[in-house]
Order: sequence, then structure tokens, then C-alpha cells
Amino acid sequence: MLADTNSFEEFGSQARHRVTAFAMADRRPPGDGVITGSARVAGRAIGVFAQDPAVLGGSLGELHASKILRVLDYAERATAPVIGLLDSGGARIQEGVGSLDGYGAIFRRNVRLSGRVPQISVVLGSCAGGAVYSPALTDIVIMSEGAQMFLTGPKVLKAVTHEDVSPLELGGSAVHSRASGVAHLVGADRESALRLAAQVLGYLPSSCWTATPECAPLDPEAMPVVPADHRKAYDVRTVIRAVVDSGSFLELQPRFARNIVVGLARVQGRSVGVVANQPLHMAGTLDIRSSEKAARFVRMCDAFGLPLVTLVDTPGFLPGTAQEKGGVIRKGAKLLYAFSEATVPRVTVVLRKAFGGAYIVMNSRALGADAVFAWPGAELAVMGAEGAVDLVWRRDLEREPLRRAELVSRYRTEAMAPLLAAERLSIDEVIEPDQTRHAVAATLRSLAGAMRPTFRHDNLPQ
Repeated sequence: MLADTNSFEEFGSQARHRVTAFAMADRRPPGDGVITGSARVAGRAIGVFAQDPAVLGGSLGELHASKILRVLDYAERATAPVIGLLDSGGARIQEGVGSLDGYGAIFRRNVRLSGRVPQISVVLGSCAGGAVYSPALTDIVIMSEGAQMFLTGPKVLKAVTHEDVSPLELGGSAVHSRASGVAHLVGADRESALRLAAQVLGYLPSSCWTATPECAPLDPEAMPVVPADHRKAYDVRTVIRAVVDSGSFLELQPRFARNIVVGLARVQGRSVGVVANQPLHMAGTLDIRSSEKAARFVRMCDAFGLPLVTLVDTPGFLPGTAQEKGGVIRKGAKLLYAFSEATVPRVTVVLRKAFGGAYIVMNSRALGADAVFAWPGAELAVMGAEGAVDLVWRRDLEREPLRRAELVSRYRTEAMAPLLAAERLSIDEVIEPDQTRHAVAATLRSLAGAMRPTFRHDNLPQ
């Protein structure tokens, strides 16, 4: 289902484990529970391994691990992507520490390849115990409905904590796509999950040293009418689809941290990464989870040479004791760091509002954005007008409370208008909404010479 017809070349099909304890000498199936080799997807070379739960439960032992390591070494030498299909009962208990060492060696290879070649994990069944850390180290995790991932299984959990949960309740695709954020995409079935893997690969280069694949450019969808009232919500994905090529936007982690949208797309046939605040959820504020979600995505795009398009509409960071105690300063700094570190072309468009620290963090000019545009009604400031007036004119308002509306209007005119930001070169141009696609595409096209495929950094899990 995954590979091009007749392109799969298997290696290690006759490999057998050498364990004799626990009657394992009588159970030495060829292949040792994992199928490995090279293949092509849409004509591009990949390394691939698929665990077979019908053979020793797909459990990982020393030889099983050696076969996966062989694929990862092949990918490193060939500078080719790796796709792993995971369905395993976990470490092979009969092999003891040997199986644990096997996992450790795989993890080390995952880290060595990080940021160098794309690594995609497709979880098609069970992925338990230490096994979960390999997909967590890869760039994209895709699950099929019914698949499970958990560090500690339901039986052990019940014995230790007395919690009684099913495998799906503990680590099903719903948990990891909504609550934990481990899964980037979920397929309705195994075939859908494999199609998603091939689709994701279509946006990414074979390695950090090669250019991304190009497609025929397509016109975008029509720009929606975005409410002028900043308090009214709208779906920022409709704006994204009016900027990128029609049908090209693939949202990642769509159910997790929904106050920010990240995804892969194309502009004039070339791959880009998109980051956008989502006013439909939490008014588009940034918080701990959205910062981590966006930070890892930005670093992945930068690692593999995908230009970044950032659409800003945020009133700031989410306030509250829960956020402060949870480390929003530290987690928000991850997104700030990711944008500051990025060397790929970066374009920002402020749609309606960009306030406070969130204005800075969302790929501002100060962080190195190559071009920053704003729509005519956009507001850029330290905070919203109402809050600013209460602070700046507090004493005046105590004497003349009826002046509040006048002062709010004055602050908007004198401190928040996009033309003021343009005067200071905080933004480059004020553009009409229907010019957004043209401005983004022209900027990215002009920056084509800045794209020099090279190793930049790894894709550290957030």
C-alpha cells in the first residue's frame, strides 16, 4: 500500500535470533518479526521497516533491533527518509536486557538522523513501553484508529495505581491526537494512515541537503470576509486556504492546542510551513501547549528547508496562575527561540491584532522575519486599547469616567494603527486582504536565493 509497485527490496528476510533460553530455540521464525528494506514512494527512495505482530508478537529482540538499525544506517548513507510501521508487543521479555539495549541503539540512531533526513512513524497497532520513545523522537507520528501508544500498560497501571482503564482510554489515537499531542495525524484505518505518510513525505525533502519537491502551482481559494470587530471569531484556516495553493493545506495536530494552527502547504507549487493563531479557540491566545506545538513545527520546517508563513491574530499570552505555575515563561521561550533560530525565508502577516509578548514571539521583524505585512484594520501594541487606557489615564478616568470611550479611540489612533508600525519599519507594508497571497508569494519567490540546503539543527522533541 505504501510503496510504489515492485519497488520494495527486502533485506534480512532469513535473519533469525540466537536465543536458546525459555524454549526460544524452537521458535526461530525467519525475519524475526520485522520486515525491512528499501523502497520508493512517488519515485523517491526511502528506508522502511514494518513490525509483524503475527511473528513473536512483533516483539523487539536483539536481532529485530539490528534489522531496524540496518534500515536507519541505510537511510543515513543514502540521505533518504525513513518510514517505520509500528505494531509490536514491546521488548522481547525472553531476551532481557538485550532487547532494552536494542531499543537504546535505535533511539540513538533516531537522534543521529534528526534534522538530517525525515523520519515518519506510523503506529498501526500496539506500541508500548520503551518502544514509544522511537516515534517520539521522529518528525511526524501518524496513528490509525484503534492503535495504541503508552509507556505503562493498563495491567501494570491497575496493579500500581489501581486505575482501571482500557488500552484505548489510556493511549488510543483520540488521547494522543487531542490530549497529549503525540500524534500529528490520525487515519481512519491502516490504509488511510499509510496514505497520510506518503502525503506528508510529498512536502518534505529527502534530506536537509536536498530541495523540497515541487508541484504545479494552483490558484488559492477566495479570501474570506474577516470580521472587522476584533472580538468576533472566525476560522483562520479559511484565510490560510486563500493564501496557499488550492487543496494543498495539510493541518498537523488539528485536535491538539487548537488555539494555534500549524500545517504543511504549497505556495506556487513549493512547500511551506504555516503557523497561524486561531481566533475560534481561546480567542487565539498563546499558552503552554500552543507554544510547544508551534515551536517544534517551526524547528522541523527550518531543519528541512521549508519557508515559514505566519498569520498573526492574537491578544497575547493566556493569563492565569495555572499558566505561570505550568511554566508558560519557559514554554513560550521555546517558540521565541525557534523563530529566532530559523534561517529559512519567513513572512508574517498581521491580520487583526498582535499584542504584547505574543506580537514579538509570532515571528516579528525583531526576531528576524524577512517581511512583515499588516491588514489595514490591524492593531499592534503592548496591550489592547481598553487595558491601556485604564493604566495610562487612570487618574483622568477617576475624575471624568465618561471620557473612557474618547480615550480608547484616541489610543487606537495614536498608538495602535498599522501605519505607525510601518513608520518605524516594524512592518514593511499595509496591504489589503486580497493582496495577501501575492505579497507572500512574491516575497518567497524573491528569497529563493537564500535557500541553501544544509544541516541546520536537529528536531528536538518539545
